[in-house]
Amino acid sequence: MDVSMLDSAAKAFVMLMDPFRMSLLFLGVIMGLVLGILPGIGGLAGTALLLPFTFNMDPYAAMALLLGLGATTATGDPIPAILFGVPGGAGSAATVLDGLPMAKRGEASRALSAAYMSSMMGGIFGAALMAVLLPVLRPAMLYIGSPELLAFAVLGISMVAVLSGSAPLRGLAAGCIGLMISMVGSDPQTGTLRWTLDSLYLWEGAPLVPIVLGLFALPELADLAISRQSIAPGSKQLATSTAGMVQGARDCFKHWWLVLRCSWLGATLGAIPGLSGAIVDWLAYGHALKTEKGAALTFGKGDVRGVIASESANNAKEGGALIPTIAFGVPGSAGMAILLGAFLIHGLVPGPDMLTKNLDVTYAMVWSVALANVLGAGLCYVFSAQFARLATLRYTLILPATLSIIYIGAFQGSRNWGDLYTLLAFGLLGWAMKMLKWPRPPLLLGCVLGEVVERYLFISIQRYGIEWFSRPLVMIIFAFAFFGLLRPLLQDIKIHGGLRNMLTGFHLKPNWKADQLFYVFLFAVLGYMMTEASTWNMHAKIVPMIVGSVAGVVLAISLFNYLFRKPEAAGDVGMAGKVTEEIEQKIHMDLEATTDHLDTWTIMRRAAMFFGWLVAFMGSMATIGLIPTVPIFVVAFMRLEETKERWSLVIPQAVLLTIFVYVLFDQLLTIPWPQTLLGGWFPALKGVIPSV
Repeated sequence: MDVSMLDSAAKAFVMLMDPFRMSLLFLGVIMGLVLGILPGIGGLAGTALLLPFTFNMDPYAAMALLLGLGATTATGDPIPAILFGVPGGAGSAATVLDGLPMAKRGEASRALSAAYMSSMMGGIFGAALMAVLLPVLRPAMLYIGSPELLAFAVLGISMVAVLSGSAPLRGLAAGCIGLMISMVGSDPQTGTLRWTLDSLYLWEGAPLVPIVLGLFALPELADLAISRQSIAPGSKQLATSTAGMVQGARDCFKHWWLVLRCSWLGATLGAIPGLSGAIVDWLAYGHALKTEKGAALTFGKGDVRGVIASESANNAKEGGALIPTIAFGVPGSAGMAILLGAFLIHGLVPGPDMLTKNLDVTYAMVWSVALANVLGAGLCYVFSAQFARLATLRYTLILPATLSIIYIGAFQGSRNWGDLYTLLAFGLLGWAMKMLKWPRPPLLLGCVLGEVVERYLFISIQRYGIEWFSRPLVMIIFAFAFFGLLRPLLQDIKIHGGLRNMLTGFHLKPNWKADQLFYVFLFAVLGYMMTEASTWNMHAKIVPMIVGSVAGVVLAISLFNYLFRKPEAAGDVGMAGKVTEEIEQKIHMDLEATTDHLDTWTIMRRAAMFFGWLVAFMGSMATIGLIPTVPIFVVAFMRLEETKERWSLVIPQAVLLTIFVYVLFDQLLTIPWPQTLLGGWFPALKGVIPSV
């Protein structure tokens, strides 16, 4: 930094220390934490809500308020992810893999503390990186075009090999199907409607929020309802211990190099426009899995390093997203797009002016992000014991409120009835995948990155022709991606002592099992999608047909391996499926079901009851509206489940939750609720029969 930059940074800090501006920053932090804790809501709605209130503020105060909220939403995200397995946002889905197992064994306080501290350190590092590199990165970012963005997206997709764990074939198939799901909607090249099922809702594709909540939130809550116990049974003192809080903070300082690496990764990826923030935590998690000593044996089973890697990257991305927003006026995220509105309100023009005459305002943003992370982590520590105690409560006290908020969060996808259908469909799919040990992260990664890959592929070809592939950075990134996809195969060849040995061990008698019906289901879905795609325009179908063909081949190989491996080597646990001690130590890159102590009939019966509650919630919501449904659902669930709760607990929860939903979502966020059957009978609930 030169002297002028230091002067601007000092001036910005002094301006931000004004009591009024600090109070606005603190208010933004509180709102960001609350919105982060609520599954699926996120900071986007809050930032949009606060924007009109900044009209009469100076730029320093406005940025303090808006960035205080935006920078700390990710700090609140891990709280429901760790305690319930419910991602507060798409960016905290990877935290579930190790955070929830820690909570289940009574280490909720340690996991939460590690999440807070790593979030704070990651956020501060992201802000610092922005402060130091913003003037330097501007020329470098001008070099990045659609070919480089495509290469980064392909590198992200190559992570399916890592995120598939011990079932790379299943993971690759799930990733391909996720890619095809991401292509649902209107094709950007030709306008062809792809797999929309004659539904207007699917014209823009299925929103990510209900998909994430369906894949990762509902299966964990279903497990809780099926096992009918608390998240951390018999661990009340351990779950809320002060020693656990101290240990979690120590873990972050002990693994400071991991925090630094993942923060750098998060900030760098956050600075690349077009890459979704939903993949940052997965890439950081995969990086930690490949680089940390012994990670393959412990990740996914409650390793605090998994929480640290995910959360440090998740918070650092906000600082990175500010770089293209300030330097080019290109928002690095949806929240940054709203921040551009604040720029216009206050006469700030993104570009060179923000690095010269308005440099003090730029550094005010840097200070806002850094201080917001410190305040956010501090507040979380204050209330952490209360949060951790939730893990010790009975399932009948947790599920009604959590499910109600999840429905509201899913409805934020596009504020359409289709969001709720999507939530339920992916909830069933996610639960089936979890029970059958199919890795869910590759499916989500495909859903996130598919549209990016297709869009930048066509742009690169139209703009550069075949020469886009020869750009130096593209070639380097593609090499890393290719090696990432090939690595599991190379590992299996080494484990089996050569390719020839790996290909032996088959017999002619098939090994039929009931769980192979899931292959039949996937083949049926894939067959329908490929048949539909075959009738489209060539530009609209070329990528879906290629991806679908790969998915079909991988599924066929996986099924063949499953059917015809000898009994002592059966199972899709390696690229070849052979069970050895080394392969069995490979990580199952997903959460283990906690219902193994129950027989199959009990599991299926209780699962049907759980999803029946969800359907009943939607039926009541369609009839009388969401807000009247909330108290009815709470009372019914808490009184009709096997563990009947006392009326002294039922009534307060029903009343308080209804008031909370009404005040926050109806009055403050003014959410347009879905239409209802009885709208004519209830003036506040006007509408007709809900349709997608």
